Amino acid sequence: VGRCSRVRRKRREGEDGVVRSWPRNMSSTFAMRVKTILPYVGRVATTPKLSTMTLDVTGTIIQFKGQLGDIYCWAARRCGQQCPDYDNIYKGFKEAYADTCARYPCFGYNKISTKDWWRECVQASFENAGYRYTPEVFDKIFQRIYSAFGSNRAYAAFNDVIPFMRWAREQNVSLGIISNETERYGDGILPMFGFDEHLDFMIFSKNVGKEKPHPDMFQAALRAAHEDDPQRVLHIGDSYQKDYLGASRQGLRALLLDRFNTTEAKRW
Repeated sequence: VGRCSRVRRKRREGEDGVVRSWPRNMSSTFAMRVKTILPYVGRVATTPKLSTMTLDVTGTIIQFKGQLGDIYCWAARRCGQQCPDYDNIYKGFKEAYADTCARYPCFGYNKISTKDWWRECVQASFENAGYRYTPEVFDKIFQRIYSAFGSNRAYAAFNDVIPFMRWAREQNVSLGIISNETERYGDGILPMFGFDEHLDFMIFSKNVGKEKPHPDMFQAALRAAHEDDPQRVLHIGDSYQKDYLGASRQGLRALLLDRFNTTEAKRW
């Protein structure tokens, strides 16, 4: 297997090779899929041994909790305002997010701060949904929303990730992050779940100025890993276009992790 592909459940058992020490309590969704592919990596003489694995973030190691409207409603009510309609706020957010991304790609990169980027996006979300507030009221609402999305009120970690990271360390494989997110994930969200203790580097689109599947994201990871041979790096993510194809086109091995039985993954 020159490059890793999507791993199917039917090949979980009966494999041998480099993963005999895999933890028994590991969940099947993430770790077992990686387990089934790794014994084949490096068996071909022309395929070098892995030195590094990189991970996507949202949908791969963490997931959002509840609905967007849950947090917007909570924030508005805490400030004495009515709860916005969930459907309208979701539609308004989608429009605002696309527009803010178009005006300030990569969360503003080096033009505006992450917080200012989200301030514009959240304000437009409310206005698109038909809700307008005075500057004083909106500042209070926004601060609550921004704080919530930096806490475990908004995110949950998949319970198989930490065991997987520990196992990777036992195999002397370095771990990194490649994510189309902001530096805020590295500063607070990933450490909140203890992931930072197992990571050697983190690459975010906010800092690079490009987003996966752009080559710059994967090249930045290779530099951070001090790895000249991309075939010694395996990237794991949940997007066929951004993660699997993006990594493969730069010579990395790639694994598509489909936790939610998405249409995209089924079609592929």
